[in-house]
Amino acid sequence: MAKETATSELLTDEDRLGLLRFMVLMRAVEERGLSLYKQGKIPGSFYAGRGQEAISVGAAWALAGADPICSPLIRDLGAHLVRGTDLVELFRHYMGRENALSGGREGNVHFGDRTHGVVGMVSMLPDMMVVAVGLAMAFRMQGAARCALTFFGDGATSRGDWHEAMNWAGLDRLPVVLVLENNQLAYSTPTARQYAVDPVERAAGYGIAAVTIDGNDVEAVFEATHAARERALAGDGPTLIEAMTMRMLGHGAHDDARYVSPELLATWAARDPVECYAAAAEARGVDVAALRAEVEADVEAAATEALAAPMPDPATATRGVFCDGEPEPLGEGLVRWSGLLPAKVAA
Repeated sequence: MAKETATSELLTDEDRLGLLRFMVLMRAVEERGLSLYKQGKIPGSFYAGRGQEAISVGAAWALAGADPICSPLIRDLGAHLVRGTDLVELFRHYMGRENALSGGREGNVHFGDRTHGVVGMVSMLPDMMVVAVGLAMAFRMQGAARCALTFFGDGATSRGDWHEAMNWAGLDRLPVVLVLENNQLAYSTPTARQYAVDPVERAAGYGIAAVTIDGNDVEAVFEATHAARERALAGDGPTLIEAMTMRMLGHGAHDDARYVSPELLATWAARDPVECYAAAAEARGVDVAALRAEVEADVEAAATEALAAPMPDPATATRGVFCDGEPEPLGEGLVRWSGLLPAKVAA
């Protein structure tokens, strides 16, 4: 790959190895998921983030343990993986088997893990932006040194709740990081048909700082998110990060994406975030082939174990439809995840 990646002074070689591993892991999990979908093992459709791995991995790596990730989207599996979501439970969830994430009661992209500070998504985007802003308001009221982060796509900026969340966050200067994954298409609608003014320019109208970065460069994503988090905790308000990228597959496995020009796909294929970062790692002496083999073995073992899991008991189908008892505050007893974070961020 010809593209050069950014070099962050905050990252160690161990961090960089972790970033590469999680991007490779995200791709491997989704490739196995697509295979299971084609075999009829995963119901509905299947949604993958090929080409966008750097965004969710890089952003999640820049957060501290008490910072919730509100609604990783259908192409943000990397955020779940960085936070420590168990691979076996993940595949059980995909296949609708009994599992700890959803109990087999949700679609394959609707899940979270509150013990790891991940709030599950809903399909009505960007509804979860308002939830993230609400979390940020709670942190402000509590005087807590925490921020919330949420993802949304370019198409989401055309909806009213996006504007409500932006206005609220900017008005109260809330500690929230708003990550716009600009992957060129809202399903099949290009950005040129969505808005006349870029969201980064619009952010100024809400009093929100904004920056556009290379969303295929995991270190650039990390740097921007780290800076946005520092800014939020200093009381300087929210930041919108527009991460430019490309959705390299259809909207879901059911979509052949024939509306995307081959030339556009070829241009972005040359900037593949996983392959570019792997090439940089190899140049530093990392045995990337061994890393890939280890990841593939882990994924295959997890999928095999998940295939043996039972389906949920139909008699329990109504369990958990309504909340019973008192809710627990998000982050109480939060489990530390497996990511390797710079000391400056990890406190």
